[in-house]
Amino acid sequence: LPSPLPCSLAQPVTPDLLVSPSSQDGDLGSECPEDRGNWTGRLDFLLSCIGYCVGLGNVWRFPYRAYTNGGGAFLVPYFIMLAICGIPIFFMELSLGQFSSLGPLAVWKISPLFKGVGMGTILIVSLVAIYYNMIIAYVLFYLFASLTSDLPWQHCGNWWNTDLCLDHHVIKAGNTTFPVNITNTVSPSEEYWSRYVLHIQGSSGIGDPGRIRWNLCLCLLLSWTIVYLCILKGVKSSGKVVYFTATFPYLILVMLLIRGVTLEGAWKGIQFYLTPQFDHLLSSKVWIEAALQIFYSLGVGFGGLLTFASYNTFHQNIYRDTFIVTLGNAITSILAGFAIFSVLGYMSQELGVPVNQVAKAGPGLAFVVYPQAMTMLPLSPFWSFLFFFMLLTLGLDSQFAFMETIVTAVTDEFPYYLRPKKASFSAVICIALFLMGLILTTEGGMYWLVLLDDYSAGFGLMVVVITTCLVVTRVYGMKRFCRDIHMMLGFKPGPYFRACWMVLSPATMMALLVYNIVKYQPSEYGSYRFPTWAEVLGILMGVLSCLMIPLGMVVAVLREEGTLWERVQQASQPTVDWGPSLEENRTGMYVASLAGSQSPKPLMVHMRKYGGITSYENTAIEVDREMEEEDEEESMM
Repeated sequence: LPSPLPCSLAQPVTPDLLVSPSSQDGDLGSECPEDRGNWTGRLDFLLSCIGYCVGLGNVWRFPYRAYTNGGGAFLVPYFIMLAICGIPIFFMELSLGQFSSLGPLAVWKISPLFKGVGMGTILIVSLVAIYYNMIIAYVLFYLFASLTSDLPWQHCGNWWNTDLCLDHHVIKAGNTTFPVNITNTVSPSEEYWSRYVLHIQGSSGIGDPGRIRWNLCLCLLLSWTIVYLCILKGVKSSGKVVYFTATFPYLILVMLLIRGVTLEGAWKGIQFYLTPQFDHLLSSKVWIEAALQIFYSLGVGFGGLLTFASYNTFHQNIYRDTFIVTLGNAITSILAGFAIFSVLGYMSQELGVPVNQVAKAGPGLAFVVYPQAMTMLPLSPFWSFLFFFMLLTLGLDSQFAFMETIVTAVTDEFPYYLRPKKASFSAVICIALFLMGLILTTEGGMYWLVLLDDYSAGFGLMVVVITTCLVVTRVYGMKRFCRDIHMMLGFKPGPYFRACWMVLSPATMMALLVYNIVKYQPSEYGSYRFPTWAEVLGILMGVLSCLMIPLGMVVAVLREEGTLWERVQQASQPTVDWGPSLEENRTGMYVASLAGSQSPKPLMVHMRKYGGITSYENTAIEVDREMEEEDEEESMM
């Protein structure tokens, strides 16, 4: 593939000596990467990361995971796992992206032997993007259904209701003289979801999808259209949309929280959510659940963080941003738990049942339990609209990241063909994924969605993250990686990060992987058990992303020359043009890799060309001196 370097050589740059090398305002910044684009505002990157990490899982997975795994005591393993494998891997991904200014495929110039890891990432992200947008389509469906004076899932007596339907308003009226047994009854909201929205009675299982539900199909088309319009100009457009989609959910969450805690019985739900049960901490399951929550909530391994960081300027302080995003994400999850459980406490009091009977996770919480709770409030359509609008904004910015990852990865591989046509290429990807997602809009679409959710980003994603961690620390080298960060940020990562990258993070991830395989449970949806062929299909989805790694190795080895061992060694070394993408940032050891710079003191050549020394050049001088000392030590040995 043509390397991006020649385009900087095609136009010789003679910058003004007064322009500092790290400035983006002079002619220096307008060389080649302008085609690729950068964030246009200071907060674009930070808000995009927050929007990407804070998604639907914070609202519908964390609160339920917390209450089933020891309530308040769950926060202990949660924050420990955040420190061991959340923050370090988050920082590693950002560093790789910002240092190289490359997407998740091209970044493997760091070690071409492992380019299959990037291919595996793209496969996983594509599968997730298909079903994640279907969830956004369901949210849009409910959002439109809330634009009414009377919510359609409020009462029984509609054509989709059965004899089992029991309206809580009837119980509350208290006209019944005998006690109502609600064990074998179904709420109107549950029947609305399964029998009207999904129309699941039209399908006998995953092998019989039934007809397409056209209202869902139109919602899916609308959600893909919204996503396309927002990523049309890459990070220049999505970076502006996140100012709304990343901040507005917090406003709604606070409104729902205030409304929730002022309800009667709210304390009952919060107590249920937070009462610590420390005996749970002795169970390995709780620690694994905490690690899984961190892993999926921060979105490590999906390539989104790497992609976003690749649009940063070279010296952006990603160290600070790492802590802002990871801790902000954790606090949001805890806040969402209060908003959800305060309403569940009120609902359990209204229905006269314990909280654990109304608490659910996943789509069951978002599309059945919470909408039912909304019908019990005054101004129910208003609160329902707010809740679904919050879910829409939470879901959209995560979807932007998935799409930006796919588009960036492929355009970075073929910059001369695809970058000028990025808008058309984005449209092709969106249309392709929309067509693949059509099966999810059928009457049996929910079964396919569950299958994709369970397998697309399961053990395959963990294998990708473990491999990335091991390649960066063992193959590329911890010393080299820390030196790159030193050159970029002006300081080296401390012993905490180095210990996590070398041992703690990969070991925790390995434990997760083994636990997932040992405790494997077949997929199910309600009482429906998936047939064997569907299980095999699901497992193949996960295995396929893992198989990309050996496949990439074979291709990389075949491209080299010499004996097999020589080929492997050559393929595992960084390519000649690996390093910062802008010539002005290629200081120290990386200047020697620029065409026409064969001087034994590359830094001096660089300084003569650009003039002046900045604090970052001082860093480069330090790094050079370190390398010379190491070379001397090695020659003496």
